[in-house]
Amino acid sequence: MVALGRLVPSARGLLVFEAAARTGSCSAAAREFNLTQPSVSRNIAQLEAHLGIPLFIRSPAGMELTAEGSILHTALSEGFQRVAAAIQEIVAQRTRLQVVELSLSTAFVTHWFIPRLGAFHAAFPGIDLRFQLISGTLRGPPGNVDLAMRMSGDADHEFHSWPFAPELIIPVGSPRYLAQHGTLEAPAPGSRHTLLHLSDTPLHREALWGGVVGTLSPQPVWIEFSDYGVVLQAAMNGEGVALGWITVVARALGLGTLVPVSRRHLRTGKSYHLLASRARPVREVVAAIRDWMVAQMRQDMEQAAPLLGELAAF
Repeated sequence: MVALGRLVPSARGLLVFEAAARTGSCSAAAREFNLTQPSVSRNIAQLEAHLGIPLFIRSPAGMELTAEGSILHTALSEGFQRVAAAIQEIVAQRTRLQVVELSLSTAFVTHWFIPRLGAFHAAFPGIDLRFQLISGTLRGPPGNVDLAMRMSGDADHEFHSWPFAPELIIPVGSPRYLAQHGTLEAPAPGSRHTLLHLSDTPLHREALWGGVVGTLSPQPVWIEFSDYGVVLQAAMNGEGVALGWITVVARALGLGTLVPVSRRHLRTGKSYHLLASRARPVREVVAAIRDWMVAQMRQDMEQAAPLLGELAAF
């Protein structure tokens, strides 16, 4: 392909010619490029002299393209339109929001992420978040998302894995519930505790609760839900006691909207991890969001540490 610089004296002459041909006036082209009318006429004359052909028929009535001028104008018009479209696409890509997709539990998003959305958008103003929500226990393949939270051991070599938080379970309820009903170990006289249970768990309810709080006496009232977000909302409303996974309840404990309803808590030895597929590079913004989430969770754990120190670990 012959270089354009060898065919014309300057690209500016082509730009000026296209404007004059499009507007039908050297004066209009001059205004478009902030030039004088004689300067536009001179640029066009230089282009015509270089090509050796007239591009306009000039008359007292105005300017009219010659056949050769019409061919050149059509080619320039089409080419400049493609250049303009390309520039607009480049600018749009630069300003377009980056999309980041996260696979998290409904409860975690409701009680941990949503209260932090203001802080998140302040830290990442150009990010458009997408959530794939899991209503019950966090399990199953992460799928084609940027980051997923899963229990340690749920991922294989196909995923990058970063520690996020330990699995730590505390029986929690509202301050009003605790005042009315007492702790699980020392219930108020004549009171039977209501236990709010997530049915979507691998362990039977008695085995799970017994592992956390030991013997339940007197016989409790059970209410089961398949969505952990609903379990915690019921606990906040004072309807009973829920098992609070620290990843979800740490903020509520710090605010005092949930309080321990037992002297015990359970460290399972497992932990939650953030995962990303090895099938594609981890984008810089995804790594930054991962680090932000880890730092926020670390602050939650530090805030909860004095409270956990007061409870016996089992």
